[in-house]
Parts: sequence; C-alpha cells; structure tokens
Amino acid sequence: MELMIATRSCVDPEGHPRSFHYFLTVDQVETPGFCCENYGVRIEEEGGDSTRIPAITTSALRIDELLTLLTDHLVGPAGLADMVADWL
Repeated sequence: MELMIATRSCVDPEGHPRSFHYFLTVDQVETPGFCCENYGVRIEEEGGDSTRIPAITTSALRIDELLTLLTDHLVGPAGLADMVADWL
C-alpha cells in the first residue's frame, strides 16, 4: 500500500521548475505470533523518475522523521538511496 504524503516544488539551478511527490509505503510482515507493518518511502518526480525503498523501519515515528527530512530538503529520486543510507 502507498499513501501520498506531500508534494514539493522548486526551481533547479538551471531555472527549470521541478515537482516531487513523496509517498509512504506500507507492507505487512507476518511472523509467528504477531503481524506488524514495515514502512518505506517512494519519491516520484513529476514527468520523470521514481525511486522506491521498501522496508526501511517498523517504527511509525522514525519513518515520519525520515519523510520530514526528505520533504524539507527537497530530495529527489536520484538522492533517495544516499539520504536513507546516511539516515540509517
């Protein structure tokens, strides 16, 4: 399942407008005895690339922190993997 969380727009250094859509991804994880949700992120550039990283954390608080960081810094699809690696 995916939920759109935010859309952010900016103008790049060459003067081109860019828009990024940020999504929360949710996957169910079933283990013996209980079931939990595993959260990830997808970033899509309007009219461009999309990058998805599933199963980053099972903590709703932590994924909210990551999504806030990504949207505040206007991270695009190309920078998602590096940002997540640094954040972890």
